[in-house]
Amino acid sequence: MSRVGDLYKQWSQHPYFSADVRAELQSVADQPAEIEDRFYRDLAFGTAGLRGVLGAGTNRMNLYTVARAADGFARFIAAQGAEACRRGLVISYDSRCCSAQFARLTAQVFVGYGIRVRLFDALRPVPLLSFAVRHYGASCGVMITASHNPARYNGFKAYGADGSQLPPEDADAVSRYMDEIQDLTNLNWPDEAAAAATGLLQMIGSGLDRAYDTMLLGLSVNPEAVQRQADLKIIYTPLHGAGNLTVRRILKKLGFRQVLVVPEQEAPDPDFPTVAMPNPEEREALSLAIALAEEKEAELVIATDPDADRTGLSVRRQDGSFVVLSGNQIGLLLTDYILSARRDRGTMPTNPFVVTTIVSTRLTRRIAAHYGVTLFECLTGFKYIGELIKEKDEYGDMHYLFGFEESYGYLAGTEVRDKDAVVTSMLIAEMAAVAREKGLTLYDLLQDIYRRFGHAAEQTLSITMEGKEGLDRIAAGMLQLRAAGAKAFPGLAIQAVNDYLTRQRLDISSGQTSPLDLPVSDVLLYDLDGLNWFCIRPSGTEPKIKIYFGCYAPEREQSEAQLVRLRQVVEAGISVFLAGAPT
Repeated sequence: MSRVGDLYKQWSQHPYFSADVRAELQSVADQPAEIEDRFYRDLAFGTAGLRGVLGAGTNRMNLYTVARAADGFARFIAAQGAEACRRGLVISYDSRCCSAQFARLTAQVFVGYGIRVRLFDALRPVPLLSFAVRHYGASCGVMITASHNPARYNGFKAYGADGSQLPPEDADAVSRYMDEIQDLTNLNWPDEAAAAATGLLQMIGSGLDRAYDTMLLGLSVNPEAVQRQADLKIIYTPLHGAGNLTVRRILKKLGFRQVLVVPEQEAPDPDFPTVAMPNPEEREALSLAIALAEEKEAELVIATDPDADRTGLSVRRQDGSFVVLSGNQIGLLLTDYILSARRDRGTMPTNPFVVTTIVSTRLTRRIAAHYGVTLFECLTGFKYIGELIKEKDEYGDMHYLFGFEESYGYLAGTEVRDKDAVVTSMLIAEMAAVAREKGLTLYDLLQDIYRRFGHAAEQTLSITMEGKEGLDRIAAGMLQLRAAGAKAFPGLAIQAVNDYLTRQRLDISSGQTSPLDLPVSDVLLYDLDGLNWFCIRPSGTEPKIKIYFGCYAPEREQSEAQLVRLRQVVEAGISVFLAGAPT
């Protein structure tokens, strides 16, 4: 029998696995493709931890795969010695199916290794988990969430002592510990009563919320404007997730008195019944909030995803209609607002810097240069922004002000080291209050940025390729794209190809290569004329290949026309490689 067959037989028959798991697997006994997809691999553990579809099997999120990840992570911490165990673990979770159950299981596994655990007494967002790790001086953290994925997903995010997601070398070490577990039936852990009896398990309550709020209020740039514009009407939706109480509380503490929550999306709900996907970047997910904003004559809509690390925004235009802003547009607004306010109020620190990623808008380069602020560009993944904060601010002589990814992740301040939709919501609302004092909207501010720094036409295209076959096609397609180089896209004036897997930049005109100083990553970035560019990379958390585009020109029509042509050529080229990739 094959390995897949052996695993299927064990999981569907062994009494170690629950009756529900055995029944679920027996129901697909006549579906070989389904069995193959469930067992052809162990759910991969990377720098974002685990993420996958809920269900029975080694390639699914369930009690046993979570226990395997928790066991590997616990042994990684235990190997660091008694002090690391004493400092311990912090655990939080969101509103997804099984999140609370997976969080309790993780706590029990860590306690079984003699590691101290602090577990939130109810769901909390990602930024609070990151803050708590640093606040308590813990060795590590775990957040049970699948972010903005569909309802059938869940995940296990692993954090280090700095409050950032694990760096690649630590994630690899945890993965090696997990690989040592050849038979899941050998895993065991204390039950809830036994774990509680050890005295190693402590619950976290509202005291930590208050400490987090105090930190956030210290990041307000212009609180006086909020006091003068306290009646600014804001619509907020947590999209059935963990942000509801935290976001509303900080907006109230800052001074806003007209924050209205979308009632249909207020309560935590693992089924996310009002949206196809709880993704705040999608207009469909914001449709109820926009309708409420139109009814109540609000000026803006703020949305957070289920674990409240990503932030969406829709703003009213002068004609009264609402437009949903892109992740890049929100990042530009916040960067310009924070830097201009710091300059105008005389609070700009020495050696200031901001951070963005290589696949985010390149207008940030012009904004940072305008304010005399250093810009660092890093790989996709907020852990890289966290590493720059540690290196340049915490251990260096520079001062971090703001960082963002085009995928709707933003962070101000240094006491959180992951995307923080709570501080982002606070700063967006404050920025809107400042604009209102001038008779402007956030949409007006965005148009002013384009007038000053040039127009941008930017877009991200995701191609979903589910299952083992899809992942194989993506991997093979990337290999073939590398082999083809600039010839993969005839007709484009490609100036250079940046391959972050080989860490080499190839200048097309000279044929010369030069080293890239960012870490290894499966990313191909193509530089075109001027600031224009496009990039291709497999998603690190979803079964997708992502294509990013950026075109820039003095006028909006020019940049949009360039984008249309660029996308046509790139899509045609990449479709050939993905279609021709062997399975």
